[in-house]
Amino acid sequence: MSAALESAAELLTQMTRADKAQLLQWAAQDVAAAWSGVEARPEVCGGEACIVRTRIPVWLLEHARNLGASEAKLLRDYPTLTAQDLVNAWAYARAHREEIRQAIEQNEAD
Repeated sequence: MSAALESAAELLTQMTRADKAQLLQWAAQDVAAAWSGVEARPEVCGGEACIVRTRIPVWLLEHARNLGASEAKLLRDYPTLTAQDLVNAWAYARAHREEIRQAIEQNEAD
């Protein structure tokens, strides 16, 4: 167990149930912000959410799908992608609809 986890375990014994519940809410919010297989880094694609190991933005995949591209076509067109990458992209797009919509609109206008 890491030193941080040991410290957290010790703190938990001193917390009330209400404090623990609040801590769980904060932890859940923090974990929910992390998407498996999708990352947004300022130095990659201007900070847009991309599939890890690639520079393929989620909005681009979602836009292609909206235009009728099948998953098979996307996997052919982007050989570095896996089926799991698409599952991750679709989950991210569902959870961040407004962000993806705005990215599509902005990139279509350019």
